[in-house]
Amino acid sequence: MAQDLEMKFYSNRSPKRGYSWETPPDPVPESDIVETLEADVVVIGGGISGLAAAARCTSQGLKVIIIDKNDRLVALAGQVAAINTRAMAEKGIVIDKKQLAADWLKVSGSRVQEELLWIFINRSAEGFEWMLELAEGCLEVGIYVGYRGPMFNEYPGTHHVFKKPDCDKYENFGGGMLVCEIFEKEFLKNGGRLFRSTAARQLEKDQAGRVVGCVAQGPDGKYRRYKGTEAVILATGDCSDDREMLEAFCPIGLRPAKIFPRRGNTGDGQKMAYWAGAVLDNPEWAPTLHALGYSGFQGFFLHVNRLGKRFMNEDTWMQAKSVRCLMQPGGDFAFSVFDSMYLDEIAQRWDIIGGQGMAPLSTVGEPFNREMMEQMIRQTIEVGNGYVADSLEALAQQMDVPAQTFCETVARYNDLVAAGDDVDFGKRSALLTPIVKPPFYALKWGPALLDVFGGALTDARLNVLDADGRPIPGLYAVGNAAGGMYAVDYPLLLNGNSYGRALAYAMQVADSILKRI
Repeated sequence: MAQDLEMKFYSNRSPKRGYSWETPPDPVPESDIVETLEADVVVIGGGISGLAAAARCTSQGLKVIIIDKNDRLVALAGQVAAINTRAMAEKGIVIDKKQLAADWLKVSGSRVQEELLWIFINRSAEGFEWMLELAEGCLEVGIYVGYRGPMFNEYPGTHHVFKKPDCDKYENFGGGMLVCEIFEKEFLKNGGRLFRSTAARQLEKDQAGRVVGCVAQGPDGKYRRYKGTEAVILATGDCSDDREMLEAFCPIGLRPAKIFPRRGNTGDGQKMAYWAGAVLDNPEWAPTLHALGYSGFQGFFLHVNRLGKRFMNEDTWMQAKSVRCLMQPGGDFAFSVFDSMYLDEIAQRWDIIGGQGMAPLSTVGEPFNREMMEQMIRQTIEVGNGYVADSLEALAQQMDVPAQTFCETVARYNDLVAAGDDVDFGKRSALLTPIVKPPFYALKWGPALLDVFGGALTDARLNVLDADGRPIPGLYAVGNAAGGMYAVDYPLLLNGNSYGRALAYAMQVADSILKRI
């Protein structure tokens, strides 16, 4: 009876609505396969999750092949989250792991496999310190200042990573590209083989049902078989560039007018896993909706929609701003409105703000850079996504919003500022600033889709599960191709947590494969 219930629970996790990706492709004819390459482990995907997993496997003595459909290294993010690293300890920062787990579950509507969450919580620092060890003293590490407010609190575990000025070991200066380069160099140093411009088409199983490799098409158009005698690891990223998968699993991801430039994140790993019998996360998958469309700054100032009306408590985090904007008429963008005192107003509140969009990106202990902020506003205006005028009426005309409504909105907001109590939306009084001294500014901002988090469910060994909850022998998933850790909303409790998960999962999957051998 228990088994029947389990089977029913898992079997409901696929849309089965006739999407094209639900139908597996025909097998590549044996006559079309020109070559077979073999290793202990085949990793499909050469981004951070694939490179970290492959580098860790090779460092433990495994022979590894990476195939990646991109023609070069691709990394979108610039921050790495890790829990209680040495860099944090040096600044006296300690994260309460149990509280973080509880907050993560709340943000995700409790739809999280807790054992996977705890792999990230317990092993991200281990992965991060290993990365620093590989870099041999070449890196500078700062701790990012996250959003601090009563509605949502970002934990101080996000790391900025940069190459030291005297280091000539790496080409990339910082961020995700540098992190990926570190792992790629380690992988290649250990004898790993990397094949770019090589797209996996389908997984292959043996007669016992074990995944033993894949067939992929190379840059010459020819098919080759890549055999993993011990494991095949899916590390292909997310599905944000596949509209059908968004419709099935994350329909809100179809709504933003802006999407970060992608390089073929079409859910390849999720599809191949599904064709191999894997179970996928239940909808809705968690999107990363960053309010970086048009301009990267909104601040804590008055926000108005395209009708010139205030619509939210501006004292909140970037994901919330994106969703609130999508709910407005038009939904593509909104405006942040402030006056000529904005630099002083930010400086005066520097110790109580933080986070993407709310304040300029900074690390712990870094002072407010007025010149950089002023330059960013000026550049936003120059490219046509910001406006400045000597009167509110003229500003409204540039914004293309109803002038009377806009002026009434500003007047009401100034009344709330004078009273020191935002009875309309509840913004904390410390962030109430008047809009009275010209020139007046308006910055256009809107939501942009970055990633969608959902994929093949795994057990704690990162072994992919089938519809009955049983491990599919030989098949593992890491990074955004793996499910189970996100739902509803991307948890900006820690910026860069997907990169931190990549590091933690690299440690876990290598251990899992070695223990099986």
